[in-house]
Amino acid sequence: MAMRGFGFELTVAVRFLREGRFQSLLIIVGVAAGVAVVAYISALVTGLQSNTLNKTLGTQAHVVLTAPDERVTPVLARRSGEAAFTDVQARAQRLQTVANWPAVMAAIEQRPGVAAVSPLVAGAALARRGEATRAVTVSGVELDRYERIVGLRGKLAAGSLSLAPGEAIVGVELAFDLGVRVGDRITLVTGERNETLRLSALVDLGVKELNRRTVIVPLRSAQSLLDLAGGATQIDVTLLDVWAAQALAEELSRQLPYKVESWQESNAQLVSALNAQGVSTLLIRVVVMIVVVLGIASVLVVSVVQKQREIGILRAMGATRAQVMRVFLLQGALVGALGSVSGIALAVLMIDLFTRFVRGSDGLPLFAITLPPMLAVQVAALALLSGVLAAVAPARRASRMDPAQAIRL
Repeated sequence: MAMRGFGFELTVAVRFLREGRFQSLLIIVGVAAGVAVVAYISALVTGLQSNTLNKTLGTQAHVVLTAPDERVTPVLARRSGEAAFTDVQARAQRLQTVANWPAVMAAIEQRPGVAAVSPLVAGAALARRGEATRAVTVSGVELDRYERIVGLRGKLAAGSLSLAPGEAIVGVELAFDLGVRVGDRITLVTGERNETLRLSALVDLGVKELNRRTVIVPLRSAQSLLDLAGGATQIDVTLLDVWAAQALAEELSRQLPYKVESWQESNAQLVSALNAQGVSTLLIRVVVMIVVVLGIASVLVVSVVQKQREIGILRAMGATRAQVMRVFLLQGALVGALGSVSGIALAVLMIDLFTRFVRGSDGLPLFAITLPPMLAVQVAALALLSGVLAAVAPARRASRMDPAQAIRL
């Protein structure tokens, strides 16, 4: 019989929705608005977090290994009952090399998930050009390795990305302060040592303070300037998954006698802010979906009341309780499906408007924002599921109606 087929329930569900067109249209619009808000907020927060991480981690490694801090240790062991000084002056920290750093680098490179490893010699110096003098941070690197850590090529503002002996790369703000450009020479002074270098490139690191004090030189030049022959003050590590940095740092701390710090530890406030954003986004999703469920449920409850006579006739003609229940579950699914498709389209439009009209002071978009297909599918599936769940209670009520009593109403 026709009533036993799935097409019967679908036909009746569509007819009920068409008969209450205004109610159906309102709830579909409501579902679409909810889906659009969830999708847009999710895409916006994802884009914001990605932009923040890129700017933060674009100038630093995910994990940094340095020599352990120097501490004051007693010459003689304290004996029981002897008096001891309660105040010990801290020892001044000096530049120290990471012991056996080539072997340490080689071992770390073999670990799964490691994208790049680079040695670094970093220390303070004075940069001079004529009468202009600025305090700077000298970073001695192996350019090929360091490029894989911070992506200098994408930050190039002028010149060519090369770092031959006798060359240096500086931040754009420092170049402005010293009045120099590519091809000019500056002198770096550290204590009694100094070296004159030719500028091969200017870089924009995205942070004004870094641009004002960064000087990148060949590893050997920094070793000579900072009196650290053959040494490296730290080892930078970049991972394929930035969120795996903390676990790797803890593992390396247990295995190696060095000070190991992940980017999460050095940017604790940023991590807290990202976590707060994630929680806020989740709360928005939950609240919006609850509103969607309640909206669909309320419309279907009204539909059940309005269609009591029709339901009674269907039951009298042979429709089973399961079929009546499926009619209203299909209504919920149809409303959820139509609302989710419309909502995703609306979210795409909102994202396009944001990209077009929300600009920074430089006239460019504040940050990239897109709606990943997987996120769109997840939000649409959630809306569809919400529609089905919202229809459960009205469907059960409709299926329990007594046909004779419903027809008399």
